[in-house]
Amino acid sequence: MRSMLRWLVLVAFATLALQLFFVGRIALMLVLAPQSTAFERSEAWRLLTGADTPLRWRQEWVPYSQISDNLKRAVIASEDSSFSNHDGVDWEALEKAWDKNEKAQERAAKLAAPAKAKATAPAKPVKPPKVIGGSTITQQLAKNLLLSGERTLLRKGQEFVLTMLLEHLLGKQRILEIYLNNVEWGEGVFGAEAAAQHYFRKPASRLSAFEAARLAVMLPRPKYFEKLPNSGYLGSRAATIVARMPSAELP
Repeated sequence: MRSMLRWLVLVAFATLALQLFFVGRIALMLVLAPQSTAFERSEAWRLLTGADTPLRWRQEWVPYSQISDNLKRAVIASEDSSFSNHDGVDWEALEKAWDKNEKAQERAAKLAAPAKAKATAPAKPVKPPKVIGGSTITQQLAKNLLLSGERTLLRKGQEFVLTMLLEHLLGKQRILEIYLNNVEWGEGVFGAEAAAQHYFRKPASRLSAFEAARLAVMLPRPKYFEKLPNSGYLGSRAATIVARMPSAELP
C-alpha cells in the first residue's frame, strides 16, 4: 500500500511539475517569440532523415503589425469564425463536429453491413469516414506548439489545459501572432512571411484579400494544396472566404 501511495505521489508531482513548466514556457512568450514549435521540430527531423536532398526551410518571424489584416481575417473566417469571442474552445462548433462524426460513422457502418452479408462475394473495403475536428485556432496552436502528434485522450486533455493557459496568459492578439508565424504552409514553409514570399513573391504585409484567402484555405492540407496550385476547389473556396472576411472580427 505504501509503495502504491508513493507511486501516486510521484505521478502527481511529475504532472504538477510538467504543468508549471508549460506555464513558464507560455508566460515567456509574452515577450519572446518561440524559436520553434514541437511540430516544426518533428517536421525538420523528418525532412533531415527522410530525404537525400538538403533541407529546405523557410521561416521568418514578423510582428503582428506587419501581417496583412487580409490574412488575419481570412484565417479567422476559414479556421475559427468566433476566435475573438470564445474562451479558447468553441463548444458549439465542437458539438456540431461530434454530430457529423457520429453520422459519418453510422453511414460507414451501413455501407459495411451488406458486404459482410454477402459471404460468397469478396468484401469491398469501405473507406473510413473523414473525422472532423472542430478545433479552434488556440487549440491548434496549443497542439503544434508544445505537444506531440499522437491522438490519445491524455494528450487531448493536456491540449485543453494548454488552450486555457494560452488564452489567460497571452491574449487573443498574441495567440494569433504566434499562430500566423508558425503555422505550416507547405513542405518546409512555416509562417505568414515565408508563405507570402513562397507563393506570391511579396511580403505578408502586402497580401491581397484573394491571396490571403487562398493561403487560409490551404491550412488544413498545406502539402497537398502546394502541389495543386490551380485546384478548382482552392479557387472556389477562396472566393467563399473572401465573402466572409468583412465579418471576421480581429482581436
